[in-house]
Amino acid sequence: MSQIELSAKAKQELVPNGKLRAGMNLGNTLFTSQDASGKLHGVSVDLMQELATRIGVPIEMVVYAQPGQVADDSAKDLWDVAILAIEKTRAQTISFSIPMTEIEAGYVVHEDSPLERVEEVDANGVSIAAPSKAGYELYLTSTLKHASLVRTSNFANSIDVFNQRGVDVLSGLKPNLIDSMSKLPNARLLDGNFMVINHSLSTPLGRPAAHEYLRHFIQDLIDSGFIVRSIEKHQIVGLKGIKS
Repeated sequence: MSQIELSAKAKQELVPNGKLRAGMNLGNTLFTSQDASGKLHGVSVDLMQELATRIGVPIEMVVYAQPGQVADDSAKDLWDVAILAIEKTRAQTISFSIPMTEIEAGYVVHEDSPLERVEEVDANGVSIAAPSKAGYELYLTSTLKHASLVRTSNFANSIDVFNQRGVDVLSGLKPNLIDSMSKLPNARLLDGNFMVINHSLSTPLGRPAAHEYLRHFIQDLIDSGFIVRSIEKHQIVGLKGIKS
């Protein structure tokens, strides 16, 4: 892989404390998982370690349970880089690099639901469970015209609410929905998706030199196939690396 020149300004913005503080989101297992010992694994770990190696600094993993918590801390100087879904509300406090991956988001409905297509879900009287501040919840908040959202604490809570028939529809990343079908008796996955989510490497707003470096860094990882190889290594189904 070709090395991207790192200016003194970019390094200062990326690692103001002398180490790379990587915001790690356990809420998206397609990127990050944690074993019984507490060690982190996944595409996010590969990417963050590669970034720290190129910068030439140690790395500190700042672990969060949910993506909304990562985003909320963007102005608190607690992390320097994080992998987050690109979303316009978050862009008020976060600077996103170029898209590096794609994940479909979709719906599950009860077996006896009259809903047959994704396009039918946004209708009067339809309620949808979505984890608060997840990228797709933020998208639904800004785009739904008729259906109502029931915001939950996390995806597992959304499943519970759905199974208790507290909502008509369960929303989620399609790989997670497919993996969870055994926990969803008498339910079915609707064909298609309501959005395609792009994730990128982000940094708190106000670090323009860091942003520019990360943009070139991610492009280099895309061109070299680093991200695609990492996804294949961890056998992540449903996460697609953007190809050059």
